[in-house]
Amino acid sequence: MILIGNGKVVTRDNAAPFIEDGAVMIDGSLIKDVGRTADLKSKYKDAEFIDAHGRLVMPGFINCHMHYYSTFARGLSLGGKAATTFGEVLSGLWWRLDKKLTLDDVYYSCIGPMIDEVRSGVTSVIDHHASPYAVEGSLFKIAEAAELFGIRSNLCYEVSDRDGEKIAAAGIKENADFARHCNTKNTDMLKALIGVHAQLTVSPKTLEKCVEAAAAAGTGIHIHAAEGIEDVVDAVAKYNMRVIERLAQAKVLSEKSIAVHCIHITEEEIGLLRESGVAVVHNPESNMGNAVGVSPVLDMLKKGVLVGMGTDGYTADMTESLKVTGILHKHAKQCPSVAWGEPPAMLYENNKKIMERFIKGKVGTLKKDHYADVIIVDYRGPTPVNENTINSHILFGITGRHVDTTIINGRVVMRERELVGIDEEALMAASREHAQKLWERI
Repeated sequence: MILIGNGKVVTRDNAAPFIEDGAVMIDGSLIKDVGRTADLKSKYKDAEFIDAHGRLVMPGFINCHMHYYSTFARGLSLGGKAATTFGEVLSGLWWRLDKKLTLDDVYYSCIGPMIDEVRSGVTSVIDHHASPYAVEGSLFKIAEAAELFGIRSNLCYEVSDRDGEKIAAAGIKENADFARHCNTKNTDMLKALIGVHAQLTVSPKTLEKCVEAAAAAGTGIHIHAAEGIEDVVDAVAKYNMRVIERLAQAKVLSEKSIAVHCIHITEEEIGLLRESGVAVVHNPESNMGNAVGVSPVLDMLKKGVLVGMGTDGYTADMTESLKVTGILHKHAKQCPSVAWGEPPAMLYENNKKIMERFIKGKVGTLKKDHYADVIIVDYRGPTPVNENTINSHILFGITGRHVDTTIINGRVVMRERELVGIDEEALMAASREHAQKLWERI
């Protein structure tokens, strides 16, 4: 048993959102009690005590769309013609890199971002993977890394026809095999979705097979949707309908599925998203970096679409995505008074709703019987910190680097900035070695 006390506890529980001198009692993988430090110290005298020393105690962050496989692109220079469209970014970078990944590369591409996640207080991640010439076993490699770091994970392989029917079939099989593995293990630490790259890279036959695989596994589809205008042009040219229309007709959209980005969509398509109950995930930094446009996030939220937040591999730090979401939509609307309440609602409320669609337990709140995903944040505000000001302090004052301690599922994975039971130097050295060899193969 672990008792975290002497902290400013930010519970994200509306019944008791902030406790000035608070404590969180952890028993196994669950939170057993939340209250005042004095009360809980008296009540649980035998528990190991972690002194927060007045720091913030908060729920761990959730990332609803990640790409671990993109890690080895960091620092990579391919030369040649600079990309001027999103399609050229895909073909000139990502589809060159993912073809060269080996299973060992898949594992070591997880090391850097998973260390960054633990250090940034990210405790739950939904990842979307691609390695077309190392498909079989790839999700199991990511799961192996996730188990090492103790990160709560939901994984899938992005099926695509761009490398031929045989590789597309291998992707569907890898998804199905991994989903069966997760169903057998029956733990909320590891879950599966059926991944699809995007509608523009899958035929009707392949998409139908993915939907069938999802139904058989009792899960949903994780797909990029209308990220670039190329996706819309393709859907209209081939099927005489827009992206969301095609996905709705193909029965991809449901409460068990995730549609990522949703940038080039119409009001009618927003209606289809709402009616289906699908979760949409916004990735602001990636969208800006790829120059694909601004997702109508504020409109989707107003119309009842569940919109969460991810990083798309651009970063491992969810506080970065929080900050950029706010300023991107203020800039796009040319109005400084918008996008104040929506970004924190997406990160703190909607992300946990999305994650909880795939697990039996509860995350994202410091509350009795919720999973013990807890972080201690070394931040002492220059102005009063309380339930009314905490979101402002996080927005303007806190980054992932302020996280001192990360606990996931009751396991202390980082204590006072030191990873527990992890040889970080050796792992990062191996990561760099694999990256160098990959660069030489491209």
